[in-house]
Amino acid sequence: MARFEIPDGWTAQAYTFALDPTPTQIRAFRSHAGGARKAHNTMLAAVKAVMNQRQAERTYGLDEDELTPALGWSLAGLRKQWNARKHEVAPWWAENSKEAYNSGLDALARGLDAWSTSRKGMRAGKTIGFPRFKTVRSRRSVRFTTGTIGVETDRHHVTLPRLGRIHTCESTRKLARRIEAGTARILSATLSEDSAGRWHVAFQVLVHRAVAVPGHVGEGESVVGVDVGVKADSLIVVATPDGRELDRVPAPKSLTAAQARLRALQRRVARQHGPYDVATETKQKPSKRWITQQRRIGRTHAHAAAVRRDVVHNATTELAQRHRVIAVETLNASGMRSAGGARKRGLNLALSDAALVQVRRMLGYKTTWYGSVLMEAGRYFPSSKLCSGCGRRKPNLALADRMYVCDHCGVTIDRDRNAAINLARLGETHRTGATGTGTGSSPAATDSGGDGRGATRESATTPVVNAAGEEASTRHQQLLGESGTVSSEGEAA
Repeated sequence: MARFEIPDGWTAQAYTFALDPTPTQIRAFRSHAGGARKAHNTMLAAVKAVMNQRQAERTYGLDEDELTPALGWSLAGLRKQWNARKHEVAPWWAENSKEAYNSGLDALARGLDAWSTSRKGMRAGKTIGFPRFKTVRSRRSVRFTTGTIGVETDRHHVTLPRLGRIHTCESTRKLARRIEAGTARILSATLSEDSAGRWHVAFQVLVHRAVAVPGHVGEGESVVGVDVGVKADSLIVVATPDGRELDRVPAPKSLTAAQARLRALQRRVARQHGPYDVATETKQKPSKRWITQQRRIGRTHAHAAAVRRDVVHNATTELAQRHRVIAVETLNASGMRSAGGARKRGLNLALSDAALVQVRRMLGYKTTWYGSVLMEAGRYFPSSKLCSGCGRRKPNLALADRMYVCDHCGVTIDRDRNAAINLARLGETHRTGATGTGTGSSPAATDSGGDGRGATRESATTPVVNAAGEEASTRHQQLLGESGTVSSEGEAA
């Protein structure tokens, strides 16, 4: 299947709305999510059974052409096998939309493809494990790609296949106006439940929008550098190449502020949950009060995430609208939290609470909307270790050193401001072409500035792939071919 290409002048954008469903609709939501989980687990069990059977037959000395036929791992192959089994394993399948089962099968197909390509060395990043069975406590989510999908003219209802009209907690006028004007087209809708038990619908929309800055936004500096950190007073530090600090956004620290409440709720949950029954080897069924406490914990986490997301959204929108070139770091946030044990517990919490990667991710698409350019420094560009005064590199800069003191020229400056200035100068030289740092093969609104002067690789190099990705339901079909089957080498690689 060919990859979906976005037409020129259009962009893919998501519109998310909180829902206000009735109890009957909530039961229908959970039924659809349960159908997706059932299809996923059923076909995963079938795939594992065939793989184990083929592996056992190889030990008997059978040739490859004599083995049990392999199941197709493409979405089309899994759907064909599911349709042959659904009458037996799920006699209630007709109660839900076919898109519910397609969602579970698509997730399984992508998981199997990721595991196979990872074992063959064709996938960058960490090793991907074999797909696991989904439990009842797994995140509930269903994706609709066909059927009646849209927003109602009253601006307070959306329509989904088999679920009908659903009331929203907020107005849908922003999306409705674009659809009525012919500048937007809905591609799919994803229904999901968050940790607080609230249901949301996210529309993936193809939008025709002019690349322009709103008229009420004043123009700022043409080139700025943005440094992100975990300190309470410096989540985002913005500086110019000439050394002026333009803005300093404090970190909300919403998760840190909620720790006292979370500790109290989790201790209460531990007392309410029954003990493990050794005789029956089962956990005691949770009580209603235990379930209520779990919902309170989920709402606390959801509130902390919402506060953090609001701060980052406001800051990145202002940056993308006011400045033409924005230089940022390329951080390996997951690697920063991967090791250290108990001694790094506080730092890992601060890194998670800061959501450092969200700044670069949001700037990535907002710069496209407003016509600015996002310049990403190389992974090993030493923005914090370079002196903004003389350009010398200080290799022994500890994380606890909040002030940068140059051993060569004696300049003393705030660590985060120094890093932002270095990033701004890298963005300025890259824009004018004064230095050969190189560019990557990223989208037009994003450039890669290389590692720059004084860069060192203090850890193993990880191959980098284009983050643009593929159409969600076609990547595994492209790798496996039209037949949708996997060879024996793909199973045992």
